[in-house]
Amino acid sequence: MTSAGRGRTATLPGEFVDFGDFVQATLPGLLRYGHALTGNPHDAADLVQTVLEKIGSRWTYVHDKTGDPLAYVRRSMANAHVSRWRRTRRENLVADLPDTSPHVPDDPFEHEPLWRALRTLPPRQRAVMVLRYYEGLSEAEIAGALGITQGTVKSQASKAIASLRTKLKAADGEGEGSGAG
Repeated sequence: MTSAGRGRTATLPGEFVDFGDFVQATLPGLLRYGHALTGNPHDAADLVQTVLEKIGSRWTYVHDKTGDPLAYVRRSMANAHVSRWRRTRRENLVADLPDTSPHVPDDPFEHEPLWRALRTLPPRQRAVMVLRYYEGLSEAEIAGALGITQGTVKSQASKAIASLRTKLKAADGEGEGSGAG
């Protein structure tokens, strides 16, 4: 903590020496970023938790050597997400359903047309769009992060943009007919 006598807290991610302070300050943004990557808040929370568990055990290295811990955490989240959707997911069926369903808070982006359209994209297209437009990475950086060629990045981005345009035009047409604006 800098200037502790004046009560000033760290404002930049690089200023956080304590992992707990870093998590407390950046968690809301990391959850939003995870939501953009995964398409839903539950998987986003899992992704953030998984990455922060790994980063927490290596915090001194991450803080001292990377220069920007927040960028390192975001890159780790993108890599973990890509690894997760590359693996085949197997569902575990259970014999009995739980007795009660826990209260699930409403997703604040549930009715946003862009988020709805983004959720419908295939995982690779969604990852390309998030890395390009949310994270601001170049095509070469995205290709390196996802382990694909730059041509694949371009084609996936092009397909995703075309799909988003179509879905947003359709959603806009529905909104006009219902009087919503």
